[in-house]
Amino acid sequence: MPHNVALISTIAGGLGLALILGFLAARMQLPALVGYLIAGVLIGPYTPGFVADTELAAQLAEIGVMLLMFGVGLHFSLDDLLAVRRIAIPGAVVQMAAATGMGVALALWWGWSAAAALVFGISLSVASTVVLLRALESLGLLESFNGRIAIGWLVVEDLAMVLVLVLLPPLATVLAGRGDGGDPAALWRTIGTTLFQVALFVVLMLVVGRRLFPWLLWQVQKVGSRELFTLCVVAAAVSIAYGATLLFGVSFALGAFFAGMVLRESQFSHRAAEETLPLRDAFAVLFFVSVGMLFDPRVLIEQPLHVLAVVGIIVLGKSAAAALLVLLLRYPLHTALTVSASLAQIGEFSFILIGLGASLQLMPPQAQSLVVAGALISIAINPFVFKAIQPLQRWLLARSELARRMEQRVDPLAELPMTTDEKYLSRQVVLVGYGRVGRHLAEALAASGVPFVVAEQNREIVERLRGQGIPAVFGDATQPEVLVQAHIARARMLVIATPDTLGVRQMAETARALNPGIELAVRSHNEDEARMLETEQFGKVFLGERELALSMTRHVLARCAA
Repeated sequence: MPHNVALISTIAGGLGLALILGFLAARMQLPALVGYLIAGVLIGPYTPGFVADTELAAQLAEIGVMLLMFGVGLHFSLDDLLAVRRIAIPGAVVQMAAATGMGVALALWWGWSAAAALVFGISLSVASTVVLLRALESLGLLESFNGRIAIGWLVVEDLAMVLVLVLLPPLATVLAGRGDGGDPAALWRTIGTTLFQVALFVVLMLVVGRRLFPWLLWQVQKVGSRELFTLCVVAAAVSIAYGATLLFGVSFALGAFFAGMVLRESQFSHRAAEETLPLRDAFAVLFFVSVGMLFDPRVLIEQPLHVLAVVGIIVLGKSAAAALLVLLLRYPLHTALTVSASLAQIGEFSFILIGLGASLQLMPPQAQSLVVAGALISIAINPFVFKAIQPLQRWLLARSELARRMEQRVDPLAELPMTTDEKYLSRQVVLVGYGRVGRHLAEALAASGVPFVVAEQNREIVERLRGQGIPAVFGDATQPEVLVQAHIARARMLVIATPDTLGVRQMAETARALNPGIELAVRSHNEDEARMLETEQFGKVFLGERELALSMTRHVLARCAA
């Protein structure tokens, strides 16, 4: 050919084969991403036939990570992050320490050096935010409370990994035991500089970016060009991510995440999310293809027990540690299982870290193959891990006395105080969810003098509401005991305002079993879901777009009739 077409052939080969294998996987009732991963293996350097450019594929995958994390930021506000800080921060730190310890112990048992074992253990401790997002989106859990906990948890892990990646090169000499380990004062200066750079970036984004970028989006929108608007959004995501890496040493993923968070302050954030969705989906496919390209199938034959041990730590070990920690923090079993499923895989940061360790001559040759094998297998089975949450929860409650005791344990926030006024115990409204919609409903009820009780899964919100004198119960309202504690048997109405509508049927059945005459009002997200709920007579169903259209119609007709 007259010119270099490596980029074109990589994109064409990757997307084309991913389409075919993704379609076949879907027809076989498997997640489409399994097909994407196999497509990467087939065009990778370790299988015969066409070989795509690995370096170009990795860069395309980085763009995919940027755009996906930007999309997360558009839906994940600073308030959401702060709301889960009490579980996300200690949870991520302790879980990473536990997973690292398991990886270190395994590597030392294999005879690796202490430095190699430490890097290997850390690489197994951090999950892929990209994989998590795909799983949460497919299950409709992205905006749920459990979804926000999982995302916040992984954001904390990403922040920790930024520090690890920056500090590893100056620490490599000390870890490997080469020379005198360098100047301790210089090492501490490096650590201090890194922390200062990350903190400076976050402050600039939250103080300056929250004002500058929404204003910029508004100016571009006034031109009236759709392509310029989309270009502005994509340019902001990629440029901020690149600038964050270049100037502050922050990862591409984290830079793009904060770019999305600041652009969320604009009234056009929903439009920005919708118009970049096709591009994000296309590059997400390339991300999974690039992961497959790193996989050498020979490792499955040459070291099957090693691969099995790595997968065991990723899928079982660190997930069990996370679930135990969530339960110790007094969160429900379903939250613990959701968080543990979210962490049962590894991804982009693991590849970067293990590659850096290899370049610093800390790792044995087989380390990267084992990590990639663990990533590939854990990513492929992660959708099935999520699907196993509900059956596993039922199985544990049916067969484990410990699980039942933990589910029914005494928690001062899980029941209303004895001093609760009688007006909140009879003919009250039970409001499930105190997010953006629930908060507005609560304010309107309070202004009208209508008594209500809030059922909420976020402990911090329940504590705050009780401090304000608002009766609130902590727990998952799909569990009958939560609605019982909210005195659903004597309530006049159940209002389900949580964005997670997967448990609507259970809530409605519990409410009607205890109070056959109760009225129901349910929030929904799409027309198919709303139609299904209305068909099954789940009370009055409110669909966001439909209610907005009705309100605008009433306003327009009223103005035209005036």
